[in-house]
Amino acid sequence: MPAGAPRAFAGRRWLFPSALIHELDPDPAAAGRRPRRTARDWLVDFCCFLLAVAVGLAAADTLRHDPHTPHALAVVDQLLGALACAAIWLRRRWPVGLAVAMVPGGFLSDTAGGAAMVALFTLTVHRPFRYVAWIGGIELALDPVFFWLRPDPDMPFAGIVAFSVLLTLSVIGWGMFVRSKRQLMLSLRDRARRAETEARLRAEQAQRLAREAIAREMHDVLAHRLTLLSVHAGALEFRPDAPTEEVARAAGVIRESAHEALQDLREIIGVLRAGERDDAGRPQPTLGALDALVAESRAAGMRVTLDARVTDSAAVPASVGRTAYRIAQECLTNARKHAPGTEVTVTVAGAPGDGLAVTVRNPAPGADVPPVPGSGQGLIGLAERATLAGGRLEHGATGGGGFEVRAWLPWAEL
Repeated sequence: MPAGAPRAFAGRRWLFPSALIHELDPDPAAAGRRPRRTARDWLVDFCCFLLAVAVGLAAADTLRHDPHTPHALAVVDQLLGALACAAIWLRRRWPVGLAVAMVPGGFLSDTAGGAAMVALFTLTVHRPFRYVAWIGGIELALDPVFFWLRPDPDMPFAGIVAFSVLLTLSVIGWGMFVRSKRQLMLSLRDRARRAETEARLRAEQAQRLAREAIAREMHDVLAHRLTLLSVHAGALEFRPDAPTEEVARAAGVIRESAHEALQDLREIIGVLRAGERDDAGRPQPTLGALDALVAESRAAGMRVTLDARVTDSAAVPASVGRTAYRIAQECLTNARKHAPGTEVTVTVAGAPGDGLAVTVRNPAPGADVPPVPGSGQGLIGLAERATLAGGRLEHGATGGGGFEVRAWLPWAEL
């Protein structure tokens, strides 16, 4: 568990067994030490002790009224039973050793029968079945011998042996049931942790792929700016005697291209490029292509409403317009997949100095839509795009069951 991570059982650890908490939520400070008993452990141990004492007292009363049992044997029997009941408090520390000690103890002492059952139950819960098979098998084999040497005064031999065997098997079955429930909880926790790790890896991979795609796209734009700047600078170098108007126009183009290249360069810093290049020189969509995107979606059968409230769409920087275009494109794709048949509203508003706001919303679909594999990865990429552009992106469900994506992108005032 990472340092400083919240504890899974904070505030309610006392409700769970210490052995289970040690597996599900280990304490790094207590590494290598036996887990401390919780309040629930103390309560269960006390109840087991009372059960063993109650069974021992009932057996002692039977011995007191049994004329075939010598007094000295009854005293030794009760002494062994008292020691067995006291040893119940060691059942969590040494479950195997206690169960092994209870085999001769239960055979020699009738009052130790309750403690022997508790020890067998503890062994079944805390250790694999091979230990239970050996120790439980020995106890089952010794039952007929015990009742042959010390017959019960109230029940026939066959009846008391059958009852003892059935009780032993019931205790083992109950312990296996408790152990299986704990193993199920551990497996579910491991599965949940693996799912969280896989989801985190998928999110990191989606972010990395989005960064690579942005790097490739920005490289194309930056190369275009620098090529334009180089061409006009070369023209001035080879035409030093050009008219003043042409020189001023070329200088203006150089200044504007250099300014745009610097803006694009600021956005690409920190973005790692990997993989093969896409088709170099392909035209990149900007905010002006949003009308064509909406028309294309309408032609595909979608109901799309475009509300454009931009003072001058031509003045929107290419990188900002391209990011806004990609956001609207991904949102329309998501609406087509997750809310088919609904009316999608795309709102674009902004001005230099105020930034560019893009909002895409759709109501809840009229019928259940089957889940689409890979859902959510596109939104992760959009958030990455908006962040790298210096903006932000938020998304979530609306009150009526619909969905809304809100993005804000910087639009500097020249």
